[in-house]
Amino acid sequence: MHFSRQHLLFQQLSRVFGPSQGRCIVHSVRTLISCRPNCLFTPTINNSINCHTRTYAVVVPPSTTNESISREAVGLESEVVLNFVENNNAKIAVIGMNRPQAKNSMSKNLLARFNEYMNQIRYDKDVRVLILRSLVPGIFCAGADLKERLKMHPSEIGPFVSKARSLMSDLEQLPMPVIAAIDGAALGGGLEMALACDLRVASISAKMGLVETKLAIIPGAGGTQRLPRIIGLSKAKELIYTARILDGGQALEIGLVNQAVEQNKMGDAAYHQALRLADEILPNGPIGVRMAKISISRGLQVDLATGLAIEEACYAQVIPTKDRLEGLNAFREKRPPQYKGE
Repeated sequence: MHFSRQHLLFQQLSRVFGPSQGRCIVHSVRTLISCRPNCLFTPTINNSINCHTRTYAVVVPPSTTNESISREAVGLESEVVLNFVENNNAKIAVIGMNRPQAKNSMSKNLLARFNEYMNQIRYDKDVRVLILRSLVPGIFCAGADLKERLKMHPSEIGPFVSKARSLMSDLEQLPMPVIAAIDGAALGGGLEMALACDLRVASISAKMGLVETKLAIIPGAGGTQRLPRIIGLSKAKELIYTARILDGGQALEIGLVNQAVEQNKMGDAAYHQALRLADEILPNGPIGVRMAKISISRGLQVDLATGLAIEEACYAQVIPTKDRLEGLNAFREKRPPQYKGE
């Protein structure tokens, strides 16, 4: 972001939120401004930033009357940042990992913040898509925080890994589609996090791998189970046994990612491609999309006959909805449907 524009944004945000929170928000929306350099972003009274037809809402740390709040406290709050991109009354939630000093490695605090935001999103029916990204250039997530792990007593490690595994399952079971935007290295637990998402978009230069066997351990947050389901048993064994690291192009070839794009100067090409992918999902009926996710995900774990029964049950859920009738009426009247998730 150009300095004068960043300073202007800080002044505008400070008038609404105060100087301390203004600084936090400037960092979290910097990439939004860089991708729309000709737009003037302005804060509004409902903690959002407007730009053309979209509104970028920013979740900020809890307000405080103490302007001398410590840098350490602000840093812990901002290790995970939640933004909302609104488009015609539909929202894309964006969770950004922001722990540059540790390459977004999974600390206890990062996982706790991540879990808080997931629980917030889970019950927001206006959120149609979630994008998971990094705010740190060149890194998606480097996996476990090994420095923190070294300080743990052996009795603590098992429960911590169990919590990480549970978080990945919670991410996988969110009702809306989840897209991982991989603009940098996604190693170990970082790739396991991406595997728990519905879709993955990567830059060609991004690096991905389950490298745990190099440390004489195994992937412990779902990698041994999700990777073979995505790319096949034999290839998954090869990658885990060898701890091989792939780039985005190689990942696309084996079906590990859905799309791979050339990286841009800002280092966020995968994120922008994820936004475009989300934009393709938004116009569709949200209940239909959610039921499709349940049908596919649960049906994959059972035999075909049971899977077909799950599909039948999910279809039954969409029949009485107002959105289904809106879709039929819009088709008859030759106009775009206006789905409300009802």
